Amino acid sequence: MATETEVEELLHQRGWRTAFTVAERVNAWAALVGVIERGYGDDIYEYTNDLYCRNWLHEAWLLLDEHIVQLWTPQIKALDDRYKAATVDDDGQALDQFHRLPGPDLRWWRRHPRILTGDLGRSLRSVGAIGADPDTA
Repeated sequence: MATETEVEELLHQRGWRTAFTVAERVNAWAALVGVIERGYGDDIYEYTNDLYCRNWLHEAWLLLDEHIVQLWTPQIKALDDRYKAATVDDDGQALDQFHRLPGPDLRWWRRHPRILTGDLGRSLRSVGAIGADPDTA
């Protein structure tokens, strides 16, 4: 198992655009979850790009020292639970129309926001996604 700094560098070497810290990716996931809860209005391509912050955490968890994992897991689990509550499970059918889905263990790609608003909402509705309007959510 590796230290945070080692994992940050290793993931950067594997193709992540920068050597993110765990705190940066947890904060990015928290921010994304908060926006999804209120209604994500940006476009589908920004949304799929934003989901990658959770992928980074998934990859890092496979490499990090157990102490770091134990330290951050409760916060990530709470964010995952909020994400699950703010999204609809459609086994990735809607997002797959716009972006090749990663492996099945990355469950956040198998869901779409419950509140469908803005460009993202229009795109997802165009491929049959069902959700709530912001006014009725």
